[in-house]
Amino acid sequence: MVHHESSYQPGTAIERWLDQRLPIIRMAADFAAFPTPRNLNYWWTFGGILTFCLAVQIITGIVLAMHYQPNDALAFDSVERIMRDVNWGWLIRYTHAVGASMFFLAAYIHIFRGLYYGSYKAPRELVWILGVMLFLVMIMTAFMGYSLPWGQMSYWAVTVITNLFSSLDSIIDGLGTAIVQWIWGGYSVTGVTLTRLYSLHYLLPFVIAAIVVLHIWAFHITGNNNPTGLDVRQESDTVPFHPYYTIKDGFALALFTLLFAWFVFYAPNYLGHPDNYIRANPLQTPPHIVPEWYFLPFYAILRAIPNKLFGVIAMFASILVLFIVPWLDTSRVRSTKYRPIYKWFFWLFVATCLGLGYLGSKPPEGAYLVWARICTFWYFFHFFVVLPVVGLIEKPKPMPASITESVLGSSEGAAGERGGGGTPEPGGATACPEKR
Repeated sequence: MVHHESSYQPGTAIERWLDQRLPIIRMAADFAAFPTPRNLNYWWTFGGILTFCLAVQIITGIVLAMHYQPNDALAFDSVERIMRDVNWGWLIRYTHAVGASMFFLAAYIHIFRGLYYGSYKAPRELVWILGVMLFLVMIMTAFMGYSLPWGQMSYWAVTVITNLFSSLDSIIDGLGTAIVQWIWGGYSVTGVTLTRLYSLHYLLPFVIAAIVVLHIWAFHITGNNNPTGLDVRQESDTVPFHPYYTIKDGFALALFTLLFAWFVFYAPNYLGHPDNYIRANPLQTPPHIVPEWYFLPFYAILRAIPNKLFGVIAMFASILVLFIVPWLDTSRVRSTKYRPIYKWFFWLFVATCLGLGYLGSKPPEGAYLVWARICTFWYFFHFFVVLPVVGLIEKPKPMPASITESVLGSSEGAAGERGGGGTPEPGGATACPEKR
């Protein structure tokens, strides 16, 4: 638990008046002075990058909504009109479309970083759960946004994905069909469906923003995790968030923006599907229906299982399992950096996720289907077998006594930095002291 006393002192009468009624300046000052572990690496900068991506999506989305027509007869043409007739419409539309991919790229890196460094372990379980909720709402928002151009791939992706709920008919007769018709607003995907998806796509980013506030609030209560997984033990373990990490985050954001801009200006359609530039036609099915790249791993899991109901359950379970990761991992060490056995399993898991993404873009046949089933099996095996078992049998590497020692290389150096010849802290500190 991080206890951070406010150091803000109002300098003017207006500031004192505002501080007594709405201490927003105090909150900003305390945020800037928040004690942050001194050893955070560049993988931690993706939290700020994600905030930037969310702001870009909301701003560009609002502008696009001013010109978009949520009507099945007008939607496709309205997108083309934005591209051709609206001032800077092409830039706003491409920034929004590419921004979705950049948002998910940063989110996946952020999630894998959390898994590698054990950021889900106590006392940060709620921080992790709120993060998984963000990811889930992101998926819903992106799926609804993909439908809005009303091209061939948009239309048929909506048809296929919403039809998955019909698998519930095998549990309760008629239940799945009723849900599908309720989502569609009729007996097929029509303009009514498009209007519903559009309204929810506009609403959900603000839900994401609200959960982001809770997410940031939660980790300001518990404090940041760090690459060692050690708790903050002394003042020298931390530095103020500003200017140390605002500069670091700003530099990382500048590099990320270069990648973002390269796609916007030089390859805006590279991450999309060319069939979406064909007007939606309910009478002509595309030869190969695929979602956007960031959904491909889950799409591969769905198609890897021959039974429709079990495939749908597996697809949703592949996301929902992230909610219980804090209780599946039995290791008392947070950071994989000090776990010699699990480290290999972690990178095998990353390779499995990348493999599922590749296989999701291929037809579900032959060797592609076999490998998709192998990767699907290993995906769940990692969470339900590897995480609990390896944590019990693994002997972690020796760990530094403190965050400062991990930076300076010795506890004596840490004592020297504190300004005295104090007694060195004992080595081999426990990273995750809670009892299980």
